[in-house]
Amino acid sequence: MTSASDPLAGLDPFDIFDTEATRLDRYFSSLDEKAWNRPSRCEGWSVRDVLAHLAGEELYNHACLDGDIEGFFEMLEREGVRGGFVDFNEWCVRKRHGLPVEQVLQEWRDKNAETRERMRALGRDATLGTSAGPYPVGLQTFHYDSEYATHADDVGAPVGDEEAAARVEWRVEVGLFALAERGSDVQVERVGRQLRVRVNSATVDLSPADFIEATVSRLPAEHPLDRHVRSALRCLA
Repeated sequence: MTSASDPLAGLDPFDIFDTEATRLDRYFSSLDEKAWNRPSRCEGWSVRDVLAHLAGEELYNHACLDGDIEGFFEMLEREGVRGGFVDFNEWCVRKRHGLPVEQVLQEWRDKNAETRERMRALGRDATLGTSAGPYPVGLQTFHYDSEYATHADDVGAPVGDEEAAARVEWRVEVGLFALAERGSDVQVERVGRQLRVRVNSATVDLSPADFIEATVSRLPAEHPLDRHVRSALRCLA
């Protein structure tokens, strides 16, 4: 049973994961060749590359579920991937570059559906082996939720008006949790519809949308937010 003191206790990570995966699948299924090759918000990646990344990272997700993190890193060593998860992500994209996009889409659909089913079956209070050590399944799923929502925005997957407000709210809550989890000295309080952020001597008010973008390192370069505050808020990317 999840503790009542859990700041994310009122959210269901598995339902959110299903929703964001469905959003991406629905959007990917609608694309033509021109749209697949359109640049995404991920620097250097097309929309197709984002799909390849999502498909490839299921290798890690399944290694966690299978209790085989050691085998996962042994595989990366054999493949010559030695730059941590940054190089792993690029490798995932390269490995699928020459494959038909329909094949990559089906790979992602199948593997992610299994990930979501197995995570839900374990339950949020179970423990999962990760590269950082044992970690609660529910919290790991919230990290996946944030990643999927971020990549959905990266490729321009639509968000309906009827769901937008609730989506912003859960993403703010996950961002606040992630800052606390990493022991950040960032202080955040709600002031009306804004989030007041204090980092050392700096105090700024951000909209919920800008706060989310800061936590996932997606604020545009021209945004006036101080670079030190921007760096301090990055916790989900």
